[in-house]
Amino acid sequence: MNQEQNNKDMNTAISWYPGHMEKARRQMQESLKAVDMIIEVRDARMPLASANPLLQKMTAAKPRLIILAKSDLADPAATEKWIQYFQNEETACISADLLHDASFRKKAIQASLELTSASREKMKAKGMRPRAARAMAAGIPNVGKSTLINRISGRNSAKAADKPGVTRSLLWIHADPTLDIMDTPGVLWPKFEDQKTAIMLAAAGTIKDTLLDTKVIAETAIHIIRDLYQDVLEKEYGAAGNETDMQILELSAIKRNLKREGGEADIERASMQFLLELRRGRLGRFTLEMPHA
Repeated sequence: MNQEQNNKDMNTAISWYPGHMEKARRQMQESLKAVDMIIEVRDARMPLASANPLLQKMTAAKPRLIILAKSDLADPAATEKWIQYFQNEETACISADLLHDASFRKKAIQASLELTSASREKMKAKGMRPRAARAMAAGIPNVGKSTLINRISGRNSAKAADKPGVTRSLLWIHADPTLDIMDTPGVLWPKFEDQKTAIMLAAAGTIKDTLLDTKVIAETAIHIIRDLYQDVLEKEYGAAGNETDMQILELSAIKRNLKREGGEADIERASMQFLLELRRGRLGRFTLEMPHA
């Protein structure tokens, strides 16, 4: 299967915008007047692909802090380039390994207070006692919003799981005496104009596996990784370097002993295994898109 056919298949394979997402989008729109800023959680492995254009448009008037979550799975050199990219765009941005970074809580609160300092000064000028800053945590499904809130608050206030579609309603959480955070459901957008974006989101687990052709997703993810990191996967699977993407997938099946009766490589199982290993960082730390020059 060639790359052109992959893109054609993706155009019809990926479509996931269930009713609860549209409901959540409307609720978020209505709640914007109650918040001072947006904490937008993105995937450090794909900082642009994991940005919801509907969210960008809806929250454009609010100060924004971008959190590049899952940085422990991303290429650290690429993450630094992305942070610089957003800073050049005059957007506050910090990266985070939400499960292990002990300093994240302090950095996130400090960055949030800096972004909302103007509103607090206005309150003081009116003789009012400044209240806690109010932030809306937003992003696509399975990007780490609930984990972020739990890290900042120091308790399991928000539901978190390694699968999309867990948070289904808006919930205020008193994360810190100086910061209240509204947890929101992960929301996608109805149509993917850029099929490469859809492929990367699928590879990362943002879209439910039951809706996808895992073979197409795995093969295309291999193509993206090989384009950016050259021979990394060839070395992992013992390839010579001139194999096609599908042949690399077949080699992965052989190395993982995923075979059908008769010794034929089980491509379906190998595809799912590849995606699971990619999502968990077992194949290495990859960033699937790089900042524009």
